[in-house]
Amino acid sequence: MTIQDTMISMGRQAREASRIMAALGTGEKNAALQAIAEAIDGARAAIAEANAKDLAAGRDNGLDAALLDRLELTQSRIDGMIEGLQQVAALPDPVGEISDMSYRPSGIQVGKMRVPLGVIGIIYESRPNVTAEAASLCLKSGNAAILRGGSEAIHSNQAIADCIRQGLAKVGLPETAVQVVATTDRAAVGALITMPEYVDVVVPRGGKGLIERISRDATVTVIKHLDGICHVYLDDDAAADKALAIAVNAKTHRYGTCNTMETLLVAESRAAELLPPIAEQMRAKGVELRGCEQSRAIVSDMLAATDEDWSTEYLAPILAVKVVAGLDEAIAHINQWSSQHTDAIVTENYTKSRRFLREVDSSSVMVNASTRFADGFEYGLGAEIGISTDKIHARGPVGLEGLTSQKYIVLGDGHIRQ
Repeated sequence: MTIQDTMISMGRQAREASRIMAALGTGEKNAALQAIAEAIDGARAAIAEANAKDLAAGRDNGLDAALLDRLELTQSRIDGMIEGLQQVAALPDPVGEISDMSYRPSGIQVGKMRVPLGVIGIIYESRPNVTAEAASLCLKSGNAAILRGGSEAIHSNQAIADCIRQGLAKVGLPETAVQVVATTDRAAVGALITMPEYVDVVVPRGGKGLIERISRDATVTVIKHLDGICHVYLDDDAAADKALAIAVNAKTHRYGTCNTMETLLVAESRAAELLPPIAEQMRAKGVELRGCEQSRAIVSDMLAATDEDWSTEYLAPILAVKVVAGLDEAIAHINQWSSQHTDAIVTENYTKSRRFLREVDSSSVMVNASTRFADGFEYGLGAEIGISTDKIHARGPVGLEGLTSQKYIVLGDGHIRQ
């Protein structure tokens, strides 16, 4: 079979499985998630062995530290996969939820019911734990899924896929409800994103180049974010201890994630006080600082920042720093350079915090918290399928509700239109 034939076959099977999944009760879906969690727990050694092969190949192929970090499945990350499955099982099931019922003058009742999207294609790079996260959310929301991981994680993804198949089979559900593409051929991606008769939505998770390509070429609806250029603004009224802790955490907690701070903005009135201790801690963690002229006048060993730095997602220990006159300039800078992912303000001023929340046009906007919290797990979604910076259908971390839609329902009792 050609790649095209293989993907069409997977699409047909996914469409058939999606009809079964849409009719399942909450208990059946939860049983499947628990069975998959148990299968992963029992396959720790096999998963670790497969992951070791991917890591070795990655090092041989020159993958950088950030990508290797995303690729690695430590025992704690396997624990995280299991916990994520269990948390999704514990979440309320959105499918079948009826809302907004009201009587119309004609006597009919009109409302909305939440329903699955159908078949979801997910294309991702590096992080093999996405395989379990994506499967859990698609299953709980009553969807079928076709998952295509990156070639660098092929062994890890297939090991996790085996666990998913075992779990589905154990509870009598079709193994085709979650299919993990076994080929590394890029033609599989091209086929997956151009099968609207079989795939309802595509969610790309990966580098900007991948997402741009999918957004350009797909004939299937895409839920996406291109990059994560996240800001933290330290306001005139910031508490110094909070400013230091949040800035350092937002940048150094992990470098290779889309919710990591890439630009630090500091109010001019506080720059001389706040920048030196922040710079000291950043240096201690190996972070390279690139600053504006005012920043460099305060911290002399900063490199000079250019406009390119304001628009770059480093995914590395590099941080752009800019001193701004105050809140107005901070908001203007963010709305010009942000990728509309996550931006935060540190301030004790309630009025300024409310302005920041209203006027910063991003999918997550925070007050006195690290941007690293922009995550489905931290938001109580159990896990996330990805982050959306789109403004239609889903925005921010996409969890169960983002993988469903609503249809109108009408209840009558023999009513006819006059």
